[in-house]
Amino acid sequence: MWLEGRRTGLWVVAGALLLSACGTSSLNRAPVEDRRLPVARPVLDPNTAAVKQPAGFENAGKPGYYTVKPGETLFRIGLETGQSWKDIARWNNLSQPNQIEVGQVLRVVPPGVVAATAGEGENSGGVVTRPVGSAAIASTQVAPGTAGAAARTPPAAPAAGATAASAAEGGAGAAAGDSGLNWVWPVNGPVLAGFDEVKNKGLDLGGKAGEPVLAAADGRVVYVGAGLRGYGNLIILKHNSTYLTAYAHNQTLLVKEDQSVRKGQKIAEMGSSDADRVKLHFEVRRQGKPVDPVKYLPPR
Repeated sequence: MWLEGRRTGLWVVAGALLLSACGTSSLNRAPVEDRRLPVARPVLDPNTAAVKQPAGFENAGKPGYYTVKPGETLFRIGLETGQSWKDIARWNNLSQPNQIEVGQVLRVVPPGVVAATAGEGENSGGVVTRPVGSAAIASTQVAPGTAGAAARTPPAAPAAGATAASAAEGGAGAAAGDSGLNWVWPVNGPVLAGFDEVKNKGLDLGGKAGEPVLAAADGRVVYVGAGLRGYGNLIILKHNSTYLTAYAHNQTLLVKEDQSVRKGQKIAEMGSSDADRVKLHFEVRRQGKPVDPVKYLPPR
């Protein structure tokens, strides 16, 4: 009996060991290999991928259009092209003047006007406009029926006095006459720095803080503010379709945009905003290109 009980116990132990072995083997199964085919992902070809072009890119290089360069604002583009920034914004349906991007191409002449680039290059600084049909924008009024005759009639010879004045001014009289405007000096102070196409795009004129700054000719205010780096508190006047004048570094600005001003009217007070001393930086721009103001101002 004892032997039979011993055999029964051995069978129980053997069964337990067998169950234990089966449980252990279930924890060490061979890894299951995933033989599913990989999902294909599209590969973009850089040569065929669509590239977002800046607004107006199709007009790049055409006369009457301007390509925005790094760091430029609509205000500076207006100065460089001889246009009001508000007009440029309207012609390009821009609701915010600061919402322009590098490479964007802007119309800088009125719709319906054919423009020829004034100089070489895409952004040569100014445009020469030729009105088309009834969209003509003229700086002077012409009596009905005389436009054709005026185009065929050569300009009248200057009077003897004007000729003498031109000679005395070294050509200044001719330039002033070509503008169709009568000019005055914006301040009475001395010339601190003369015109230089590269280093100084106008005249730097001395004076005291608070002295009056005068409009150099009749015109309309197209910019008032401090949005152009290096100019401080600035006023820009548009005199006709060709000429702008700029008055920089003012202490006080006394006019507002779209206001009409007369020659000799006080428009600001001298100051030193964004400058190393009290001075007026004065520019004359012909179709956006800086020209020597001395050739337009009367002799002192």
